[in-house]
Amino acid sequence: MSEVIPTRMELLKLKGKIALAKKGHKLLKQKRDALILEFFKILKKAKNLRAELNSIIAEAYKSMYIAQLHHPAVELDSVALSCRREISLDMEVTNVMGVKIPIIEADNVQLKPLTERGYSISGTSVKIDDVVSKFGRVFEMIMKIAETETAIKRLILEIEKTKRRVNSLEFVLIPKLESEAKMILFRLDEMERDSFVSLKTIKRRLEKEKSIQK
Repeated sequence: MSEVIPTRMELLKLKGKIALAKKGHKLLKQKRDALILEFFKILKKAKNLRAELNSIIAEAYKSMYIAQLHHPAVELDSVALSCRREISLDMEVTNVMGVKIPIIEADNVQLKPLTERGYSISGTSVKIDDVVSKFGRVFEMIMKIAETETAIKRLILEIEKTKRRVNSLEFVLIPKLESEAKMILFRLDEMERDSFVSLKTIKRRLEKEKSIQK
C-alpha cells in the first residue's frame, strides 16, 4: 500500500473516490446482468435456428434424392452449375450495451422467379425446382445462424471483460480505498488523542507554575 497522507482533505478525496468506485461498480453490474440476459435470449434463438436448419437440411436432401431418381446425375450437375452465382453481403451493426452486433443481409438470398434461376425450366421438372428452393432456404438459415453465433461470441467476450472489471472494483480497488480511509481515520483519531494529552499536560504545567509563583 502506498503511503497515505493522514489529513482530513485526503480523507474527503478518498471518500469521493470510494463513492465513484461504488457507483461504477453498480453500473457495471447492471451492464453485466443486461448482457447475460441478452446472451441467453440470442442463445435460445440460435438453438431454435439450429433445430430449424437441421429440419430444412433433411427436407432439402430428401427432395434431392427424389430428384436423383427422376433425373440423371449429369443433368443435376448442369442445373447446379447454372444456379451458381456470386452473393454480395451487406453488414449493418447494432449496438447492445456497447457490444457491436452484426446484422447480415445478402443479395439474391431470396429465391428468384423460376425464369431467372439460371437453368431451363422447360427441360427440367418441379422436382428440381423443389431442390433449388429448399437449398435456398438452407442458405438463408446458415446466414441467420452465422449472424446469431457471431453475436453470441461477441457477447461472451464483453461479459467476461465486464465481469473482470466488476471483480476488480469489488475485490481490489474498493477494499483498498476503504482500507486507506480507515487508516487515515485511525491516524487522525490518534493525532487528536495525542493533541488532547499534550494540551492537558501543558495545562497542568501552567497551573503548577502559577501555583508556585503564588
